[in-house]
Amino acid sequence: MQKILVVGKTGQLAQAIAANTGPWEYEFLSRDEANLSNSDQLAQTIRRRHFDVLINTAAYTAVDKAEEERDLATKINGEAPGVLAKICAEKGAVMIHISTDYVFGLNWNRPLQEDDPTDPINAYGRSKWEGEEAIRKELNEHIIIRTSWLYGLSGHNFPKTMLRLAESRKELKVVFDQVGNPTFAHDLAEAIKTICGSELKNSFGTYHFSNEGVCSWYDFARETLRKNHPEVALEPVTSDEFPTAAKRPHYSVLNKKKIKNTFGLKIRHWQDALADFQEKLES
Repeated sequence: MQKILVVGKTGQLAQAIAANTGPWEYEFLSRDEANLSNSDQLAQTIRRRHFDVLINTAAYTAVDKAEEERDLATKINGEAPGVLAKICAEKGAVMIHISTDYVFGLNWNRPLQEDDPTDPINAYGRSKWEGEEAIRKELNEHIIIRTSWLYGLSGHNFPKTMLRLAESRKELKVVFDQVGNPTFAHDLAEAIKTICGSELKNSFGTYHFSNEGVCSWYDFARETLRKNHPEVALEPVTSDEFPTAAKRPHYSVLNKKKIKNTFGLKIRHWQDALADFQEKLES
């Protein structure tokens, strides 16, 4: 039986993977067990495990705070993936790593492909790009999946924040000039399960995954509140009205043709995934 080691136990994606594991043996490691900011401790922990596939869902994800904590973000997002990849190479294991659309820069006006030039515009994006490069250097047998606007049933995320704010506010302002693809963690977990069950010999490399369709944060908020909070007035505003420590790309739509063709994936529209998320959240 294939053994799968998941680094990151409490995050949105790890929780989604745990909810539908498939026919394999899994072990999930918490932050205390696998501290990505401590390379020596991390290496000792991973080397003691026996596994065929390592899925790294753990990351430093505080995008704005990363501008102040660049060293910590680099250790977790940039250096730790290389440590994991090196151990996978020693063990003859495959590594599946989650990256981000933030590795790309500005000035895009078409869906981003895996081989498009990367040019991160914030510290978080740079740290994630460094992690990708560290994996490529240490291990050929890897799958890097870039995703965007991730949300799930656990943890903090955009739709849950919108629903919480709608309980106490009659009006909300949301930016409309940042466009991308929401990704339901459940759907990404399903895609990873399909990949784990595939013949990977000729399929290693970098892929993009998100739900289908394109929207702005304003569109995402409007659809989130449409069913249960139609009374809340949403005002579309520009990013300039919500200044943040880290710059955000205005266009980061991901092209998913490669992952769909390689692994035979059918990806649902973000509105259908969001409706499913809300039904699961209410049940």
